[in-house]
Amino acid sequence: MEKKDLQPKVVFDCFAEVNRIPRPSKHEDLMMEYLVKFAQDLGLEYKTDETGNVVIKKPATKGYEDRPTIVLQSHMDMVCEKNADVEFDFKKDPIQTYIDGEWLKAKGTTLGADDGIGVAMEMAVLKSNDIEHGPIECVFTRDEETGLGGAIGMKSDFMSGDYLINLDSEDEGQIFVSCAGGNSTTATFRFDREQAPEGCFFMEASLKGLVGGHSGDDINKKRANAIKIMARFLYLLQGQMPLRLAQWNSGRMHNAIPRDGKIIFAVPADQKAEVEQVWKKLIAGVEEEFHVTDPVMHWNLTETEAQTVLPATVSQNLIRSLQALDNGPLTFCQDKALENMVETSSNVASVQSEENKVVIVASQRSNVMSNLKNMANTVKAAFELGGADVLQNDGYPAWKMNPNSKLVKVTVESYKKLFGKEPIVRGIHAGLECGLFSEKYPELDMVSFGPTLRYVHTPDERLLIPTVKMVWDHLLDVLKNIPQE
Repeated sequence: MEKKDLQPKVVFDCFAEVNRIPRPSKHEDLMMEYLVKFAQDLGLEYKTDETGNVVIKKPATKGYEDRPTIVLQSHMDMVCEKNADVEFDFKKDPIQTYIDGEWLKAKGTTLGADDGIGVAMEMAVLKSNDIEHGPIECVFTRDEETGLGGAIGMKSDFMSGDYLINLDSEDEGQIFVSCAGGNSTTATFRFDREQAPEGCFFMEASLKGLVGGHSGDDINKKRANAIKIMARFLYLLQGQMPLRLAQWNSGRMHNAIPRDGKIIFAVPADQKAEVEQVWKKLIAGVEEEFHVTDPVMHWNLTETEAQTVLPATVSQNLIRSLQALDNGPLTFCQDKALENMVETSSNVASVQSEENKVVIVASQRSNVMSNLKNMANTVKAAFELGGADVLQNDGYPAWKMNPNSKLVKVTVESYKKLFGKEPIVRGIHAGLECGLFSEKYPELDMVSFGPTLRYVHTPDERLLIPTVKMVWDHLLDVLKNIPQE
């Protein structure tokens, strides 16, 4: 299959256009400008808000003027992850895509289908003249991936629709009706560096090649977390010998499971052999533990040059905090309709060393807001015990399931009619903007669906090509069959 053969052509052509435009989170200006010009070229009404969100309105086709307005919504930004050996500037370079069997992938970077494929579907609806629908508002939000900034900044009069379809889901055949709320915790260990004690030997340990993934949707898949593995190693070492941490760098995005990491530390020169023994034992145990989810791990332990180190107490407490930190699922949902879905979780996402501080970011999620607070406080306490300064953001709310949703009923019936099978109706542990919309627009009836994506927020991100047509056909049928009010 070649790119020119991808179907539906109008959607994949739009996706190709989207991927030519740099759009990291908080740097979506070029995408905003493109969408405004897109609306102007089509002669469609549009507006932007002070946050940078864009809405483009399309009138109803003939015979559908009496239908209620439906909002189609996706976010402009993308998570920018690349392989360590790839030269790529996400603020300048277009995403390079290729076809691998039934999958569309990118060359060494995230694909941008989260949520570029949703943006493309909206654009395809706007430019198509052969589909039937009532009044449509296509909404494009910015800065979703780093805290839902676009949805947070949106005023309650920006959208005017009765129904909303969020196009930011990643499993064809699944219709999402709720999502988790979220919170971020940032811990900062401050210090004045000092010279290592006499007789120290410096070593660098690194790990890469982990699968990683989305810290919400993939948190239940028992994938290895590079930070937690390195914490295990350092904690074991400092239980056997005086250890001084010099550098720790792992992870980049707050909403991704870290795939790699590097630490530099000092130990007594006469205990080098013990370090190597602990390292080898750790490798054997971790590779067995994660042999299904992370079958390929690249480990390296080498000598390195001496440098300044953290004070002994700070080094020790930082390692203890990251060893103690709760990570992964905490509880699962009790509601029958959402059974087997993670309710509450936490993911330590990044550790970054600077001259006089180490900054650690962890994200917590839950669809029960009281337990979200509890999980956030559990993480906060672990860092406070280590002497860190801890800040937590205001977070974002969960989207609660509406058992009387008319839109869910239409969406389910449409799917059954088109494909002859029942869709899965469920919640998602990832954060969707629908939670914030439900606060600002309490009467808005919402669902979320989209084509199948895998390994999002990693350079292995891929889009299952056949599911794009399935979702496109489903979307058009739902638009056609929105009932008269």
